[in-house]
Amino acid sequence: MAVAKEEHAVAVAHEPFQFATASYLVRIGTHKCDTLVQLGKGIQNCSDSSIFYHTFQSLGRHHFLTEGFSNDFAQWVYTGCNRPMLAERLASLDIRDYVSLAELRADLRRLVSEYCAEYPGEAAQTAFEPFYFNEAIEERVPLPRQARTLLEFRDSLQHLGHGSMQYHFINSRLRLHLTTNDFSVWLAKELGLKELGQRLDQIDMYTNSLDSARDMIVQFLDKELASNDNATTNSAAHRN
Repeated sequence: MAVAKEEHAVAVAHEPFQFATASYLVRIGTHKCDTLVQLGKGIQNCSDSSIFYHTFQSLGRHHFLTEGFSNDFAQWVYTGCNRPMLAERLASLDIRDYVSLAELRADLRRLVSEYCAEYPGEAAQTAFEPFYFNEAIEERVPLPRQARTLLEFRDSLQHLGHGSMQYHFINSRLRLHLTTNDFSVWLAKELGLKELGQRLDQIDMYTNSLDSARDMIVQFLDKELASNDNATTNSAAHRN
């Protein structure tokens, strides 16, 4: 898509970025597991919304924790079963690498199955507490906020809440089926800022909270805006 240009070389998007958030209906499941063997079967048979809740949603719920386990499965294996080796393996799965829940489910199931085959005695032991499979149903909620320029985008992003950050920056992978996010896609497609979008993709959500990730994005945008201002000033000086 062509990027329109205004005076002073300000890029204006043909399609504005529509900020949104999401509300989640959480269903407390009746299915539970008491052993690692049952966990593997549960991961295989539970709904996609349950996989989503215990991985993508778990990262959002615990966004302020930059240490520890990033998904509910790993956390239960560690605290409920006292199996740190398997917990670390499950936690090593980076949800940023997944664009479908089927792929994520398969890898979760594979890690649990391999461990159970390697340590059958531990796999059959009853946990200290059961694991309950819950579900999260997502509903998109548009916000009364749009952006057509980089400055408008930056000003809106600066005050963005956690729910909107998670919707656009984390959960978007499943919606886009790409290892990227809504912000990067819009910046590249509408403003021609592909490299800026790639820098946003490199932000690590496992060592950053939603707040610090948002602050990093704002810093990247500020640098881009400053660079554009300098280029405009130099161009004007050259003409004079």
